[in-house]
Amino acid sequence: PDTEHHRPKWQLALDMLDDLAAAGLRPAVLVADTGYGANADFRRGLDGRGLAWMLQIKGEMTAHGEEAVPYQPDYGGLGPRPLPRYRTRPAALREHVLAAGRGRGRTVTWRKGSKAAMSSHFVLLRVRLAGRRPKPAADGTIGLVWLIAQWPEDEAEPVKYWISNLPADLPATDLVRLAKARWRIEHDYRELKSALGLDHFEGRSFIGWHRHVTLVTAAHLFLTEQRNSPKAPARA
Repeated sequence: PDTEHHRPKWQLALDMLDDLAAAGLRPAVLVADTGYGANADFRRGLDGRGLAWMLQIKGEMTAHGEEAVPYQPDYGGLGPRPLPRYRTRPAALREHVLAAGRGRGRTVTWRKGSKAAMSSHFVLLRVRLAGRRPKPAADGTIGLVWLIAQWPEDEAEPVKYWISNLPADLPATDLVRLAKARWRIEHDYRELKSALGLDHFEGRSFIGWHRHVTLVTAAHLFLTEQRNSPKAPARA
């Protein structure tokens, strides 16, 4: 259609969330990879919609520590009053975790695998995100978020990072379980392509593509419902 044009995938994701909301649906927690987690506009879009999120990010993202507080510069009497600001320079998330040390963490099991329970060592901190377009309160304070870092015992430093706006009193096991929930997205996407033919479309029309994706999505919904439905015991 002439009305369709390129939109970044983070905007498409927000559009889909709006469509869900219009249908009376709302995700309990939105989980996404670094392609979304590193995008400040996407995070602000989620916050503006009042959604809880758990986003994977890279250790290079910067933040202030939990104890950092803004200060109000003196007003010289000319022009607009200066906004509150932080005196301390933000540090990379990786540096925050390394400064806290491995001893600050704990071993957490997030689910049972096909062979054994899946667990690792995690460090959980509270930080104030810096970088591009932070959204401070009127007093200049940047809100606290969770920083979850996976730091296996045999690694010199963390290997994965997540941030989340979930409540401060949420148990570590729940935070880690949600951080690790994205494996299901990867599994479903792989199933859509390999078993249901999502990437088999070779047409050039929007209508044809839309029909193809709709049928593949319906097939995946059917398989998911069958997988989650109680199974009758097999006859001997």
